[in-house]
Amino acid sequence: MRPPRRSHRLLHVLILIVLIGAALLLLPLQAQLPALPAMKAGDVSVSGLSSGGYMAVQYSVAYSASVKGAGIVAGGPYGCSRGNVDTATTVCSCTGFGTCQVRAGGTNVPQLTALTDQYAAAGSIDPTSNLAAQRIFLFSGTADTVVPQAVMNDLASYYRHYMASDNISYSKDIAAQHAMPTDSFGSACGTLGSPYINNCGYDAAGRLLHWIYAGLAPRSASAPAGRLLEFDQAQYLPDPTSHGMAASGFLYVPPACEGSGSSSPGQGCKLHVAFHGCKQDARSVGDKFILNSGYVAWADSNRILLLFPQAAPLFPLANPNACWDWFNYDDANFARKNGRQMAAVQRMVQRLTGGGAPPPNTPPPGDVVCFTASNADHVSAGRAYDRFFFAYAQGSGQSMGLDSFFVRSSLRRTAPDNYVVVGSCP
Repeated sequence: MRPPRRSHRLLHVLILIVLIGAALLLLPLQAQLPALPAMKAGDVSVSGLSSGGYMAVQYSVAYSASVKGAGIVAGGPYGCSRGNVDTATTVCSCTGFGTCQVRAGGTNVPQLTALTDQYAAAGSIDPTSNLAAQRIFLFSGTADTVVPQAVMNDLASYYRHYMASDNISYSKDIAAQHAMPTDSFGSACGTLGSPYINNCGYDAAGRLLHWIYAGLAPRSASAPAGRLLEFDQAQYLPDPTSHGMAASGFLYVPPACEGSGSSSPGQGCKLHVAFHGCKQDARSVGDKFILNSGYVAWADSNRILLLFPQAAPLFPLANPNACWDWFNYDDANFARKNGRQMAAVQRMVQRLTGGGAPPPNTPPPGDVVCFTASNADHVSAGRAYDRFFFAYAQGSGQSMGLDSFFVRSSLRRTAPDNYVVVGSCP
């Protein structure tokens, strides 16, 4: 058989391209992610595993005026990393390439409480006096090789500096590896690996919720009855994937929190924020942390809204494992109220507890909106970020030139965490 002539082959290719294009036109467009609904929940609490545990500690301390309690599984004291990745991976955990240096008292709790007091005095976190009213639940497995028990013991000492021991429940006698312990789902209790949920015959989610919220009803024995909503996180942090957060987060709404008649959505409900651990985001493990870590059954029977904000990998080296920022991989203010991830989650919480509008598009009247400084100072203040020695305006991503003390730029804030380059400030 003779091969088709070249002109025929070209015609066949053109016809194929036209057919593929027509088929693509018939595909539905990807729907835009919905906004987080306005709700009026109360009694805010937080919890988390691993980097999520560190994030829960940061949040409970920085926003102590509005947090009822916290549950920490395999985390450590506030500010433990001092913003240094080597300290984070050798002193506060055993996750680095060097020799693990975790030891009793190794995080230097007196130094960390002094740092906390310094931040509070400067107004960059809420007054530490609020911590005395919080309820704190801690869990550390004796077999945890990632955040060994010595780090959690220091966390208990840190909290005891600010509150009575009676406010702290510390479980540390189960041979669990580094994972979220449950009594019905996951790998064997001593397993280290994805999805970092282990069946240890211990319901950590239920225990911590019971400790924070006294008098809960028994958990639901039925399949989840509520609504799981995926929402747009970019409303709370512009360009979130450039700062270690995913484009979307998740909210679980029990039927009793939907609102009906004269009742507003979320009214009379509690709000619990659950921070996943490294490699435990939805991109990595699907909905396993959301639906199988134990929270949902308690939410259904106790009118608890569950907020699951999502971190994301930040390549190439800054944050490949979708950890939360507890060691300054994106933001020098990572542990303070104006830290990018911290402030983003706080805005989500405000949306779910205040029932108001999404974050405003313009700064408050009279607020400072224009800044002239060196590019290095802009980066240090969080108005810009560094990529390979060059500075870029936070939010807009506009290039500002070298990240240096010798190069000066003017930035105008047009929205929370969004700056544009201007010629000069008035």
